[in-house]
Amino acid sequence: MEITNQPLIVEALRGGRVESLHAVDAVIASADGSIAAVHGDGDRGVFPRSAIKALQALPLVESGAADRFGFSPAHLALACSSHNGEPVHTAGAGEMLAAAGLSQTCLECGAQLPYHPRDHEALVRSGELAGAIHNNCSGKHSGFLAFAVQEGMETAGYVNATHPVQKEIAGVLETVTGAAHGEDNYGIDGCSIPTYEIPLASLAVAYARFGTGSDPGRERSAAMLRLRDACMAHPVMVAGSERFDTAMMQALPGRVFTKTGAEGVFIIAIPELGLGAALKCRDGATRAAEVACAHLVESMLEESDSKLSQAEVKALKELCNPVLKNRNEIVVGSLRTRP
Repeated sequence: MEITNQPLIVEALRGGRVESLHAVDAVIASADGSIAAVHGDGDRGVFPRSAIKALQALPLVESGAADRFGFSPAHLALACSSHNGEPVHTAGAGEMLAAAGLSQTCLECGAQLPYHPRDHEALVRSGELAGAIHNNCSGKHSGFLAFAVQEGMETAGYVNATHPVQKEIAGVLETVTGAAHGEDNYGIDGCSIPTYEIPLASLAVAYARFGTGSDPGRERSAAMLRLRDACMAHPVMVAGSERFDTAMMQALPGRVFTKTGAEGVFIIAIPELGLGAALKCRDGATRAAEVACAHLVESMLEESDSKLSQAEVKALKELCNPVLKNRNEIVVGSLRTRP
C-alpha cells in the first residue's frame, strides 16, 4: 500500500493511443481507523450520493421495521440499491410498500424512466408512464417509508431535511462516519433527500467498519452485517443487469461489497481483509470511477496474497480493463488505470 499525493489516473485508449485522462482521489482504510493507502487528496470532502445507501438503511433494520414487515434479504439489498428499474426492482419496492400499508403514491423520489434500454423501451411500448417506482432510488425510499411507519412518523414530506426520518438518518451517518452532518455541509440529492459532504478518509473507515460489523453497539454491528450479507447475496437487486456493482459482486461472491454514487463516487468493503475504500473521480466520470474501483479491489486482494480462482482473476481483469465499443459493436478502445 502507498500514500501519495498523486491521484490514480484512468486512461481512455483509442487506436492504441491515450485519448482522455481522468484523475481519481482514493483512500483505503482499516476498521480501526488507520489509513492504509492514499492516492491524491484523501481529506477532500465529497458528496457520497448513492454510495452511502447501505448506511442510510441502518435505521430500517435497527428499528425493527425490516422484521415487522417481513422484508427478505432481497428487499434489504433493494433498500441499499441504485437499481435499473427492471421488473424485479419495481416489484420488490411495491412489495415493501404494501407490507407497510402504503402504495407507490407515497414515494417522493420523483419519476424516472428505467435505466436499462430494454426496460425503457418496454415501458414506452406499453403506454405506461414512468413513475417514482421506476426511480433508481425507490427501494431506498420504500425503506425510509417503512421506517417512518414503524416509528409512527408522518410519511408525507419524509424527504425533507427537517423531517424526523432524515434527522434520524443524519444522526446515524454522523455517528458511523465521524463526520459532522449539518447545514454547513448539506446539499440536496437527485432523489430529493439531504446529502452531506464527507471526507473520503471518513467514508473509507466507515465502510471498513460496515464490512466487518465493527461498531461499539451490538445491534448496529448486527445490522451492518445483515445489510452487507443481503447486498452480496443479491447483487442484481443492488444494481441490475449489465451494471458494474452487479458484475463485481457476482465475480467475487461473498468477498466484496461495492456501491456506486453519482458524480464518480464509489465505496468498497472487503470483509476478509478488514478494509474499506472510498474514491471520487475528479471530473465525475462514472466510467473512470468503475475502473479505479476494480483496480483498488484487485490491488487490495493481490497485495494481501488472497487466494483468487482463475475465474475471479479473469473477471477482475475484465473489470479493470473494459473495452469500448461503437454503435456497431466494434471494439474501438479500452479503459485502464495508468501503470
